[in-house]
Amino acid sequence: MMKKLFVGGLSYETTEETLKEVFSQAGTVESAVIIIDKVSGRSKGFGFVEMSSEEEAEKAVEMLNGKEIDGKNVTVNEARPLESRPREGGFRRNPRGDSRRGGFGGRRNNW
Repeated sequence: MMKKLFVGGLSYETTEETLKEVFSQAGTVESAVIIIDKVSGRSKGFGFVEMSSEEEAEKAVEMLNGKEIDGKNVTVNEARPLESRPREGGFRRNPRGDSRRGGFGGRRNNW
């Protein structure tokens, strides 16, 4: 059964091919993906690697967590499902469902 790993702290220059090459030291790499920012087209500094078995994934975590890839020490751990992560702060919509933040206050058109 395949196991997905989170890889954080990547250099912006790290490629998916580099990830495949590095992680293949621990076993068979099924896929390697670096997450790209839609606006800038640049790496967000993290990605995911799928190993072919749980044993190989555990070996990859032991071998590569805290190690240097392309000049940066990376974090490697088991990827968690999106729904299990707590929601963090951020922009919240008002009860009307729009994103208005408020008006100018009282005295308008007083010139």
